[in-house]
Amino acid sequence: MDTTTITVRVHPEIAERLKRLADATQRSRSYLAAEAIEEYLAVQEWQVQAITAGIEAADQRDGVAMEQVRRDWERRLEDPTD
Repeated sequence: MDTTTITVRVHPEIAERLKRLADATQRSRSYLAAEAIEEYLAVQEWQVQAITAGIEAADQRDGVAMEQVRRDWERRLEDPTD
């Protein structure tokens, strides 16, 4: 796999934690940083996609009326087993 180099500035404490984890897992700091970035991006991309889909649904009025949500929650509060 092709790779490219980026530079990231972190607090010294973060750099030390990364070094300790790299030593403990016998991985390079670069490997762990790349894995962390990849995981962060996956979560953030998912979140943006979900928000975008929600906005699109709201724009199309494809949702549930607030009064219906309120009634559903009030019913659940009255009978949690429902």
